Formats: sequence, C-alpha cells, structure tokens
Amino acid sequence: MGKLKTLMTGMLLMVAFHTEAVDFETATDAVKNMGVGWNMGNTLEANNQSVTSDITSDAYWGQQGLESETCWGQYPTKPELLKMMKEAGFGAIRVPVTWYNHMDKDGKVDAAWMARVHEVVDYVMNQGMYCIINVHHDTGADGNSFKSWIKADEANYAQNKDRYEYLWRQIAEEFKDYDEHLLFESYNEMLDKYSSWCFASFSSPAKYNASDAASAYNAINSYAQSFVTTVRATGGNNAQRNLIVNTYGSCSGGGTWNQHLKDPLKEMKYPTDAAGEGHVIFQVHAYPSLVDGDKNRTIASIKGEIDEMISAWNTHLVSKGGPVILGEWGTSNVDADVTDYDARRDLMFQFCEYLVQQCKANNIGSFYWMGLSNGMARFFPAFSQPDLAKTILQAYHGSSFNPVLPDAKDFSISCTVDFNQQWGEFNLYKGSSFTSADYSSVVLELEDAPVSGLLQWKVSCSKYSNGFTRDITSAESTLAFAANMGTITGITLQCKQSSGHVRIKSVKLKNRNGEEESCSPSVAWGCTMSDVAASSSTGIYEVQQDAPSDDRIYDLSGRRLSQKPEKGVYIQNGKKYIK
Repeated sequence: MGKLKTLMTGMLLMVAFHTEAVDFETATDAVKNMGVGWNMGNTLEANNQSVTSDITSDAYWGQQGLESETCWGQYPTKPELLKMMKEAGFGAIRVPVTWYNHMDKDGKVDAAWMARVHEVVDYVMNQGMYCIINVHHDTGADGNSFKSWIKADEANYAQNKDRYEYLWRQIAEEFKDYDEHLLFESYNEMLDKYSSWCFASFSSPAKYNASDAASAYNAINSYAQSFVTTVRATGGNNAQRNLIVNTYGSCSGGGTWNQHLKDPLKEMKYPTDAAGEGHVIFQVHAYPSLVDGDKNRTIASIKGEIDEMISAWNTHLVSKGGPVILGEWGTSNVDADVTDYDARRDLMFQFCEYLVQQCKANNIGSFYWMGLSNGMARFFPAFSQPDLAKTILQAYHGSSFNPVLPDAKDFSISCTVDFNQQWGEFNLYKGSSFTSADYSSVVLELEDAPVSGLLQWKVSCSKYSNGFTRDITSAESTLAFAANMGTITGITLQCKQSSGHVRIKSVKLKNRNGEEESCSPSVAWGCTMSDVAASSSTGIYEVQQDAPSDDRIYDLSGRRLSQKPEKGVYIQNGKKYIK
C-alpha cells in the first residue's frame, strides 16, 4: 500500500504516511471510510485582529505568532487528545486553520506556523484517522474589528486570486507526499460583500440582488477552481488527493421560507478536474434550531427538516458527481450561554442521533462542531460532554458500541494565576449552565490566603444582571449558592487590584446531594495561567487493585516503563499523572 517516512521535530517523532497517487481511494470511498468526525475548533483557526482590519495595509498581515492557538481559550494541542478521540471511536478530524495572521501581504506563510500546522496534522495522522485542513477565518462575516480578505465577489477574486493560489501552493507543497488520509478544504464559510448568510445578497438593502448574487456564486466557483487547479499542479500525491469545495457560505439549503435558500446548492459547480477525476467532495454546514419561538419543536418536525436537507444535497450536489460531507453541524445556539445541551438535552440528543444515522445511511460524512471536549478538558485530555459524545458515536457505530470516554469531571487541576489588570477574571467554572436548585456551593482551595482586598468571587447568574460578588479572604473558601440565584452560567475569580498572584490547588462544585465535581479553570482576561498540573481518580485507575507500591511506572496500556516520561500520561502506584 505505501511506505513510511519518519520525520523528527525536536523530541517528537512524527510519522507521515506516503502512497502512490494511483492507489488513492475515490472521494466517495473516502467519505464512507472516514467514519464519524469531529472539529478541533477554536484552536489553529483562532485569531485576533489587534492592529488593523484594512487588508491593503501591511499591518493587517502576520499579526500573530504561535500564541494564536490559545487566544480563544483553548490549550496547545497535544497528541494525547487525538489518541483519545481515536480510542473513543472517531475516524476523522477536521482541523480548521487561519492563515492571514501568519503570512505577509504577498501570501508567504511564516515557517514556524506552517511547522505547527504540520505537527498537528501528524498528531491526527499518526492515530490512523482522516485529517482535513483548510483555509478558515480568512473568510467569514465582517465586523467592526474583523475584515476577511477572501469574499464571494468577482472583484475580490480578481484582486486576491494570485495571493490565494500562492497560499494553497505552499500548503500543497508542504503535504504533497502525504497519503489519502489527508484531505484539503478550499475555504470555509465564504460570504459576499454584505456578509450575507442563507444565500448570496440576503443582507443587501432589498434582501436580494440578482446581480450581486450572480457575482457571489461566480466568485465561489472561481475560488474553488483555483484551489483545485493549484493543488493538482503541485504533483506528487496531490495529483489525486481528495479535495473539498464548499457551497456559498457553506449553506445547507435548509428551510422553505425563501425561494433563494437552495441557490447555494444549485449554483455550486463541480470544478474542472481532469487529472483528479472522482476526487472532489462538496461540503455544507448545518445548525438547525430546536425551538420555534418560545416552544420546543417536535422531533417529527426536526427529522423532517433533516430529511429535506439531505434530499436537497443529493438532488443538487451529489448529482453533479461528488459526495457530500457535513463539515460542521450542531444546533443554532451552539455558542450561547445557555445551549440546547443545557436547556433541552433530551431533544438535542434525539436530533443528534437521527442526523448522524441519516448521514451515514446516505453516505454523507458528518463532523460535529467543536464541543464534546473543550477548554481544560482537552488538556487532560477528557470529554467535557461525554454523554453527547456517546450519543453521536452510538448513532454511528450502533447502540451496542461502548466508547471509552474519560470524563472531565473526574479530573482536578492545580495552577498558578498571575493577574495583570484590575478586575481581570479567571474562570473557575465555564461550561454547561446549572441551577442553584441543583448545586449548593463552589469550593476553592488556594495554597495560601490571598493578600487582603485582592480577590473576590463573581457569579454570573439570572438573578443578578451584573453578577454576584463576594470577597475571598482565606486559603479555603466556600461560596454557597442562594436558592434564588436561578441559572448560573459562570463562576470567576476576580482581581480587585491592578495585579496579584495566587496558586490554586483545587476548585469543586458541590451538588445538593453533597457530592463534589471537579471544575476545569481557564483564563478569561487580564491574567495568565501557568504551572498547570492535573490528577484523576476515574474508574480506569480504580481497577488497578494490585498496583505495586514500589514506584514502578506504567503507560495507559499497562506496559511497564523504564523511567518516568519527560511529558505525557503515566500510572504510578495505581494513580494517573499528567506531566
């Protein structure tokens, strides 16, 4: 089938898989073989326009270094995270990547950034999973502080064609020897000059403009063609690599409230691809709403919407010669403070189960957007939503499938927090909302009592619009939740002075039954976090009944190690340690 090439990057051994291009599976086979997928979001695509949003200015380009990976609250990706996803039952990982903040005005990518992307791709590939990399937030909706440089507009294409092709030439050259498990995705959710969702020109003054819409769809197809042509020209395994092109805005065509909703599907063309015939995939995204006004929708109506979308994909995309992947999916309030996972979990799980099952039945790949393992959970690694992960995995593999899903609630961490701004905040709890009727208190243990007047609790809840605060004066502090606090969406440690320093030993929530659950702290703003250590006492380690007491060390597979690893996960005296 192929040969292995070993690459060394520092102390990390990375294995890149090679095969002859003629051996590449077709796009249709790839979509069938990749299984169920997950998006490793808010990581390599995270970005921050801190200088200017003027793309004609040199200052717009290359504003960030490797720290961009963590600027949206995640932690540097580790190979253990991808190992966990593989062992759970996922077969493919979509790795969104943003490039403008790591390249110059001409499109030349910073070597250190390319190396980091390469490293993360190897984390996925070394687990035997499929990996998708793309050009992500170089597209998207413009705002006051963000302007994308790639837009669905003919004038924009003419202006940026050379830069876009140069970017893809560099990416393609970097990975040209990789085997069929690596796929390239052209662009993410490319929008028109109005930043219109749903269909092109929807956000124009008239809500539809035929000329502007035509320009947008022509640009989408031109960018898609440039992508395919550029990648194919680099040769090697790229000659028949499976490539992904997205509809306008990655729109799914869902809904019946406007006659133009299907236009993104209808106007999408299969790129000319003589060299790689049969190796192009179409991509759409879908985030249906589970509510209608202030009421939950029926599962029957939700299933009907899923059926209608899939039928439209088959009619308008698959019929053109390429299979479809649902590259991102979730529900419409996936980023809200109170999500469907919090408010209507049973209905959400029914939606997830049916969508994954129907995608599989129709040979459509599905990649859940970003949740499941989020924030500190990725550091352990563990799942922050193990019940949702189980629902998705069993929907794909079958109800008897029993995935391995380490739970973030079974982990606890210690860390050092350095505040550098007055009123800076450090997240003690940020995740699924809960009510004060279910949880009684949060317990914080510091290494030492804080300096007088330095710290306070801040609880974001439905009862108090500006949050509830109370001073912290001792090393061990418990904040009881009043019954009328209502829904609690976050708990932070807030600095009342211009700077300060504390060492957190543990943070735990206590429910009304007196049971404790570990929290997963993270940086909010105005502070930094360092010296993080984690520990766990999950059932996996409890089964080590005869664990030796002579300090022998084992990996997670039970193999004895000759010495304590410099970094990674190991078991000693029946307990798990992360170094």
